[in-house]
Amino acid sequence: MTAKGTGEAKARTRGTAPRRRAGNHVRVALAVLVAAAIGSGCAAGSGESAGPPAQPPARPVPGVLHGGPPAEGAGGPANAPGNAPANAEAVRKAQAARAVAAKKWGLDKTPLAAPAPPAVKPVITNRKGFEIANEEEGENLPPVFTTVPVKDRVVFLTIDDGIDKDPELLRMMTELKIPYTAFLSDYVINDNYGYFKQMQDRGVTLQNHTLNHPYLPGLSYEEQRREICDQQDKIEQRYGKRPTLFRPPFGNYNGDTVRAAKTCGVKALPLWTAEAYPDRMEWREWDEDLHPGDIILTHFRGPADWKATMPDLVRAAMKRITDKGYAVARLEDYV
Repeated sequence: MTAKGTGEAKARTRGTAPRRRAGNHVRVALAVLVAAAIGSGCAAGSGESAGPPAQPPARPVPGVLHGGPPAEGAGGPANAPGNAPANAEAVRKAQAARAVAAKKWGLDKTPLAAPAPPAVKPVITNRKGFEIANEEEGENLPPVFTTVPVKDRVVFLTIDDGIDKDPELLRMMTELKIPYTAFLSDYVINDNYGYFKQMQDRGVTLQNHTLNHPYLPGLSYEEQRREICDQQDKIEQRYGKRPTLFRPPFGNYNGDTVRAAKTCGVKALPLWTAEAYPDRMEWREWDEDLHPGDIILTHFRGPADWKATMPDLVRAAMKRITDKGYAVARLEDYV
């Protein structure tokens, strides 16, 4: 089927979006507050990923930038991974505990401590080239973006779908205090909703990735709305909190997608700047590097897909992030 309704935006496919050329933007990085011991360990495993099915190529569409959700006071659950302790002594103790956990889990280095989240969240706007054509004045559609506008050397880790449900991942991320956001599709989590309840209880926010992971621009407006809004309802019913963030499968969307998402309470559509695999990173930007506020995508996958476990993936991703001098922060503290 073809998309109905607005018809003004073609599907977007990962890797086809406009890229920033190295040197085009000056990024000012503030030093991240870090204390304490560094743990050492073994290197991460490697593997391959089948990845999602190929989709039609993207075509940039013109449009206008708009403001993101109103700025709010930041902060998440007190026990959420990555929430910065209130004082230097607490930071020191937390990093010392992290160093022990890093050694236990085989990380080369202790993950860096993220700074305290901002008192006021930054205003999020569409990434240039990701706008919805013919957006009407006052429509205030949720922004589509790949990077959060910050100066601190922080990045955000997001994990999609929910296929692999490795209990070691829950233990590892809790002990290392690494924050992440889960974007869930019902068709792969409905065999074990309890796994993601454990994740939520450990401070992870559960967000929307549709019911069945379809290619959304190929559906009508009403079909897209069912995929998005029914998953909003399911997550709220199962986990007691309605998602505010939505990630379209494969990063594909059109005007109908964004408008449908808005009707069921979605405030923003975070995509990604880099995708983490156990053996490599795939980059959206020309300089193939991390930048302050970048969103990193990976998936709940295991040995059946990339011949490595989720802990292997985390070890590899954290090595790249830490080696480049970045800390992982909690996305919901900024968006």
